Amino acid sequence: MPVITAQEAPVFEAGENTITGLASPSRGARDIATWRVTFAEGAESPLHSLTHEETFVVLSGSVTARYTDSAETAAAGGALIVPANREFSLVATDGPAEAICMLVVGGQAVTADGTFTPPWAV
Repeated sequence: MPVITAQEAPVFEAGENTITGLASPSRGARDIATWRVTFAEGAESPLHSLTHEETFVVLSGSVTARYTDSAETAAAGGALIVPANREFSLVATDGPAEAICMLVVGGQAVTADGTFTPPWAV
């Protein structure tokens, strides 16, 4: 059974936000990829969609998913469930925030630049 320690987990910079890769196929996961996102206040992620549903469990602060026609916010202890194929961006508007994100292995991001597996989910 693989164990990924905080010291061993790869860290990715995504603008002003930081993503720490936890479970993924390259680290022993077969079904679910998981990573930790540290959001800087106001640092919005790029607009994108996903080929599968993605879930964010908010650990601290609050995180807002901005869709083209609406927005949903989850505070610490809550969860955001983003449907597949719906464009959105993420932002922490009331101070920094942290969340654990889960996506099925094989799920891909879709942006204006193309479709790809995020490096923290490989």
